Formats: sequence, C-alpha cells, structure tokens
Amino acid sequence: MNSRKRSAGFTLMELLVVLVIIGLLAGLVAPKFLKRAEDADVKAAQAQIVHFKGALETMRLDIGRFPNAAEGLNMLVQAPTDARLAAKWKGPYMDEIPLDPWGNPYQYSVPGAKNQPFALYSFGADGKRGGEGNDADVGILPP
Repeated sequence: MNSRKRSAGFTLMELLVVLVIIGLLAGLVAPKFLKRAEDADVKAAQAQIVHFKGALETMRLDIGRFPNAAEGLNMLVQAPTDARLAAKWKGPYMDEIPLDPWGNPYQYSVPGAKNQPFALYSFGADGKRGGEGNDADVGILPP
C-alpha cells in the first residue's frame, strides 16, 4: 500500500482547455444577443413615440392645438400657463416625460416634415443627429 493515490480533481491544463472552449462559444453567441438587445432599444423608442403621439393628439382635441416649440412635451404633464388654454387642458396626458432607451431626452419641434404638425424623435444610440443602424434617428423626423 505504498502506492500514491491520485487526488480527485482537474489539472490546470484541463481547466484551461474548458475555459478556452467557453470563451470561443461566448465569442460566437454573444454578438447575436447584443444585436437583439440593440434592436429592442429601437423598438422601445418607436413604441414610446407612438404613446407620445397618442397623448399629443388627445391634448390637441382638448385645447385645439399642439404645443409650440417653447411649450414642448412638458405640456403633456403640466397645465399651460396661459389661462385660456389651462381652462381647456384636461391633463395630465402622461404621468411623466420618459427619456429614450439610451437615456437622452426626446426631441420635439414644430412643424414636422412632409406636412406633419410636429416632429418627435430620438437621436438614437449615439445621441447625435443622423447616423446609421442603431445610431439612426427614430420617430417622426424633422424636415
């Protein structure tokens, strides 16, 4: 019984081989999941813009017009200071003004492009006007 017993466990080489395999698999699979997450942000921005548009349309029915550039989207959550408009305002039309999925404020201007009464959009992932892919502007774009 002088023989040595081999202790149970893995050698360093076996662990390194397993880690390399896991790294290769992660390198192949992770980009596909990240692309889906980026696509989800664009779809979330589009959904929020549809919600904004509905709230703006409802407010327009109540007060007779869309907010001007100075009043902006805040008019959806706060009554206007103009007493004539405040009497017609039946809001708040939204609980709060959310940020876009990338943490930036939505852009609102009047008028919009192609005979739209307003422009309402997000600058996309890069937070700058223009761009391509996930950096592209999303929403009802300005002229």
